[in-house]
Amino acid sequence: MKIGLIGNPNVGKSLIFSHLTGIGVEVSNYPGTTVDILSGVSCINRLPVEVIDLPGIYSLDGEGDEERLVRDMVLSHSFDVLIVILDAVHLERNLYLFLQVLEHRIPMIAVLNMADEAEKQGIHIDTNALSQITGVPVLLTSATLGKNIAEIIPVATERASVGTYQVAYDRHIEAAVRTLMRVSDSGSSRALSLLALQGIGTDPSLLEAAKTISDELEEEHRMPVSSLLAGNRHHAASEIHHRVVSKTPGGEMRGLDSWLLTPFPGVLIMVGILLSMLLAVFFIGSFFEELIVEAFDVWVLVPLAAASLDPLVYELLFSFVIAIQAGLGIAFPFVFTFYLLMSIVEDTGYMSRIAFLADRIMHRFGLHGQAIIPMVLGLGCNVPAIMAIRQIGTKRERHIAAFLITMVPCSARTVIIAGIVSVFVGLYAALSIYLIIFVLILLSGLVLSKITPGTQLGMVLEVPPLRIPSPGMVLTRAWIHIREFLVIAMPLLIVSSIFLGLLGFYGILDIIETATAPVVHGILGLPPFASTALLFGILRKEMAFETLVVLAGTANLTEVMTRIQLYIFALVSTLFIPCVSTIAVLYREQGLKTALQISLYTVFLGFVAGALAHWISTQIPLF
Repeated sequence: MKIGLIGNPNVGKSLIFSHLTGIGVEVSNYPGTTVDILSGVSCINRLPVEVIDLPGIYSLDGEGDEERLVRDMVLSHSFDVLIVILDAVHLERNLYLFLQVLEHRIPMIAVLNMADEAEKQGIHIDTNALSQITGVPVLLTSATLGKNIAEIIPVATERASVGTYQVAYDRHIEAAVRTLMRVSDSGSSRALSLLALQGIGTDPSLLEAAKTISDELEEEHRMPVSSLLAGNRHHAASEIHHRVVSKTPGGEMRGLDSWLLTPFPGVLIMVGILLSMLLAVFFIGSFFEELIVEAFDVWVLVPLAAASLDPLVYELLFSFVIAIQAGLGIAFPFVFTFYLLMSIVEDTGYMSRIAFLADRIMHRFGLHGQAIIPMVLGLGCNVPAIMAIRQIGTKRERHIAAFLITMVPCSARTVIIAGIVSVFVGLYAALSIYLIIFVLILLSGLVLSKITPGTQLGMVLEVPPLRIPSPGMVLTRAWIHIREFLVIAMPLLIVSSIFLGLLGFYGILDIIETATAPVVHGILGLPPFASTALLFGILRKEMAFETLVVLAGTANLTEVMTRIQLYIFALVSTLFIPCVSTIAVLYREQGLKTALQISLYTVFLGFVAGALAHWISTQIPLF
């Protein structure tokens, strides 16, 4: 059996999906689009049930990739059962999509999530009345508390039914639908006829007839057919809402939002939270890095050096151990700490408040406040951040956002800044790199907003209620992110480390270092072997640091490089060309031209910043 989860954004759909399927989730790309869908497996009566988490949408008749994907899957009856997730706090708005899904006559159930939030605001929903009106089972849940989550799959498999409610459209619309249902060669359904009136469908004869009728309707009513349909559905949703929802006066309270959503002190709180996250990553990551690296030195590297091994065998074993030390001891503490904190911020609902506060500032760079969300996501990883910009309104804004996001210091770059500069140079030096990057992002945004053609749109943003995050879900979300590092980055790091070890053993690295010495040493003031580390950083950013450790032959980098050299290396690495994964996503999302432009621009920024830092250090002692 295949079950689809459908609903508006910010209704807790993905959290319910995580409860139902655990962490064994597959991500796939829907053919012909850039939209990813999640699938997992649940179990009922010892039988597997495939659960698909569809993208959050507000309507089935939109023209975005997400709306087209969901609409196509609904029209093709890809699911045995649909579970419509509704926000109990904002039920009337959510009923719009629910009424559209009802028209497709697919077995379904309705899940009213966020029951705890509704109760806090004095909202009571008569689920029995809603079930009688719509003709489908209704279940009240709270995903954050786990309330009734275990009942969703049993209810969906045993009690799902085709809805009986039908929106009463304008009499002209109803007449048009009856006509179109007779016109189609294969016999059109009510839902297909309604879509055809909006120019959506694949049946040429139906679309041709619908175009003629819709033109007449628009002339009669002086408004688009889509507006007529939307008005009727909103009216129906309002009537249902009034019949099933009662509210205790005075139940709703703004609470913390009176502080978080105002310029003062909201902006100060936002800056404080983001800065606290970075400091926590520095301190916690550095603490565990020191413990793990020291343990590897004492218990593994020293005994290995004392053993009388064949030089080639020793080089292979040494490269393997250094790779494990660099991955687990250097990258892992910083990456895991960051994703743990990011998961807390996301699960509390504070991310949307950051977007609201940032809207006025972002407009100066040709963007709107919602663009801050992928930019903050970029602090974790640029790849999902670049993918998230598809939700931004115009091509112009997506182009600007792509440039700026690739400059945001992701968690891999944070590993470099925290693991090198914070540990060996100092905390203030590490923060100065963030300041330099921030200034470059501001300047780049101002220039791009002036030279990039196109129009700028305003922002309509839904701000979900604040919630107390579930510790279990926070850990699960953080583990899903860190699992990519362990499964993908660690094997790549081990193979690369052994490859580097062999190159060094046979003298090939000396040739590379000699060829690049005029630039790396002459302009940047770095030791020749740093060029190899910079090149390997293109594979994954943190590998620049890890490769530097491998080439240096020690995790204590101050033994082979000065503090200013470590600072310049970190600065160049963070601004240098994006990792290969980011370049690939840029190519897929924005095209080859934009990917090349961003790559060349970041290479230019990296070398210019590094050269300036080296020149200043020769004039004024910095560290």
